Amino acid sequence: MAAVKKRTSVASRRDAGDNKTPSHGVASFYTEGTKTASGEKFNTLDMTAAHPTLPFGTKLRVTNVASGQSVTVRVNDRGPYIRGRVVDVSYSAADALGMVGKGVAKVKLDVVQ
Repeated sequence: MAAVKKRTSVASRRDAGDNKTPSHGVASFYTEGTKTASGEKFNTLDMTAAHPTLPFGTKLRVTNVASGQSVTVRVNDRGPYIRGRVVDVSYSAADALGMVGKGVAKVKLDVVQ
């Protein structure tokens, strides 16, 4: 777990934790894994996300900029670790955002709590 926390995403933004400044970028989704960086069991059916810097438990509204679809997820993991991506969402969140077919989507992030 400590090794995961030391990794820094190239796609992270300094203002990602600032709830006054929305973050934009590419989102992806993941379906594998057993434990999140927060220590809880990973469940693809939960509305959760991995973000490089936001505190665990942060509620984040993720909006697909192409479709306007949005979901609120809870940050419980770290990542993504692929250059150019700002957030990884669970399969359920990806499905609600309409991004499962493509695997990625341009999104806007807003901290809601």
